[in-house]
Amino acid sequence: MKFSEFADILSSQGLLPADRPISGVSSDSRTVEAGDLFFALAGVKADGASFAQEAARKGAAAIIARPGALSSDPGIPVIETDDPRRALALCAARVFPRQPETMVAVTGTSGKTSVASFTRQIWEHVGLPAASIGTTGVVAPGRDEYGELTTPDPIALHRLLDELAGAGVTHASMEASSHGLDQRRLDGVRLAAGGFTNLGRDHMDYHPTIEEYHRAKMRLFDALLPKGAPAVIFADDPWSEPTEKAAKAAGLDVRTVGRKGGFLTLKRVEHERHRQRAEVDVDGVIYEVDLPLAGDFQVANALVAAGLAISTGTAAETVFAALETLKGASGRLELVGTAGNGAQVYVDYAHKPDGLENVLQSVRPFTTGRVIVVFGCGGDRDTGKRPIMGEIAARLADVAIVTDDNPRSEDPAMIRAAVMEAASGAREIGDRREAIRAAVAMLEEGDTLIVAGKGHETGQEIAGRKHHFSDHEEVRTALAERAG
Repeated sequence: MKFSEFADILSSQGLLPADRPISGVSSDSRTVEAGDLFFALAGVKADGASFAQEAARKGAAAIIARPGALSSDPGIPVIETDDPRRALALCAARVFPRQPETMVAVTGTSGKTSVASFTRQIWEHVGLPAASIGTTGVVAPGRDEYGELTTPDPIALHRLLDELAGAGVTHASMEASSHGLDQRRLDGVRLAAGGFTNLGRDHMDYHPTIEEYHRAKMRLFDALLPKGAPAVIFADDPWSEPTEKAAKAAGLDVRTVGRKGGFLTLKRVEHERHRQRAEVDVDGVIYEVDLPLAGDFQVANALVAAGLAISTGTAAETVFAALETLKGASGRLELVGTAGNGAQVYVDYAHKPDGLENVLQSVRPFTTGRVIVVFGCGGDRDTGKRPIMGEIAARLADVAIVTDDNPRSEDPAMIRAAVMEAASGAREIGDRREAIRAAVAMLEEGDTLIVAGKGHETGQEIAGRKHHFSDHEEVRTALAERAG
């Protein structure tokens, strides 16, 4: 590539000749190769400007940074821009130009993983080569890779989209986290439609207020979606109305779903242990759906996914037939095992107040015995949600066991103490493995056990070190020990 191909993104004022060869882009000085454009980004732990000299020594063609960010001359051209993160994403899209023809993204506090997965499954049901990208990784034809970031960094994301398109994927759904949107990771993605699930307390260690958190989410609508594109919004959340206003102000085609929805109207739901029967009105036509998943929140997620699929060209009757074949995303109210007396054990990713409240409320209708929950809170994150989650567990579960989640660099006992402050009557068992065993051991006929917080994760971070830990494995081991 030549620098002229980036000229509309980077105004170099003659610092680099138009025919200067550019080999790639990087924001990590350790990966810089000769001819790369190095983007000096200000991060939480380090400032990329500090590594400009190293990038120059490795042969970078130029440094891209905010005005005045570099304290010394690196010896190569410095191109200044007010938003280097956005510039990086747009340049990455030029380096990796291919994308699936139909791209959708979904934002919100909870449900993003499920909506992305459900949308992919709907497309697969009609024979379209489809992919989903998000917290649980990448799923595509012949590809199922575990991931840790909800929204990958822009270089990794555009490289991935280029690979998927090259492999024949025509449709892709992805999660859009508030961090990813705020840090411009999705800029340059050519989106056909966007979705919104709900908004609750989360990432208050990053966003100063809930309003700022919502505003970051709205970048999907007001900055990334083209005018006139469909915005599929769940209508039954306290933040639905402000989201609709933001989408309309951005000139989008707002399509609401849910009990208050105008595009897909949920008329009735009957809850059963392993499925839900729903009636949905679409332009006066009633579709009856047997959704093979438990929980009101899964009905909401399925409706947002259905709205995205219909809005990008899939026929409604085909979409609702596909909903009857859905499989839940890993670690999302996932039935992992059953005790000999019929008591069931679920693993769920709920690690924020709304998520925990939703999952505990969802299992109550089909639980004839007790609802038991094992949960904790992560370290180095929003400390204010700890007592909130403790209160929710004490109020909605019959038995609550407070344990460790991912303490990270914090003292696990201090985290548990903050949760226990508001968890009246809860038990405290710090070792997560022992907490799961204790909960499984107490299961009686009719009980439902939720092991919440880690979901699909296969590691536990303690004192800055990650150890292998899977709630799925621990539940199955505990059930086997009980049976033996």
